[in-house]
Amino acid sequence: MSANRIYLYDSTLRDGQQTQGVDFTVGDKIAIAHELDGLGIDYVEGGWPGANPTDDAFFAAAPTLLRARLSAFGMTRRPGRRPEDDAGLMRILGSGAPVVCMVGKTWDFHVEVALRSTLAENLEMIADSVTFARTRVAEVMFDAEHFFDGYKANPAYALDCLKAALAAGARWIVLCDTNGGTLPHEIERIVGEV
Repeated sequence: MSANRIYLYDSTLRDGQQTQGVDFTVGDKIAIAHELDGLGIDYVEGGWPGANPTDDAFFAAAPTLLRARLSAFGMTRRPGRRPEDDAGLMRILGSGAPVVCMVGKTWDFHVEVALRSTLAENLEMIADSVTFARTRVAEVMFDAEHFFDGYKANPAYALDCLKAALAAGARWIVLCDTNGGTLPHEIERIVGEV
């Protein structure tokens, strides 16, 4: 891997399907995956195994891609569970995709309110999930949900989440502006600080 190369990760097959009026069939998703592969995209996110029948069928009939690596999207383990006992995590790891992209909370507010968990347990959830996944797939990415909002509220904790994922073996960290409200100059400043 070259430090000077930009790698492209496309989430059209999951994020694109969340657009009102878009409802991909399995055939649509396979055709789009082949087109993205032909365009030179490095990673094609196929969807979220277990989220809906279309994504399950897509991974069951996963296309053979010439260049791109197929990725499955999902979440870190849930609070109070071990990775091997978390059905959602096991579905993404059992999808057959060589790459998984795991979303995890990085905003302390969401950890406490949405997950109803503690900051310490969330760090354990990130580390446990990435460590467990690394023994089952070739490559793990950590999708830092609400990263920019989290960083603005509690920079030390947001960075601790990234460090937990990296220390556990995540190859890539994805900094997400999940709500889309971070201004360009804020993104520039925060990415520079990270």
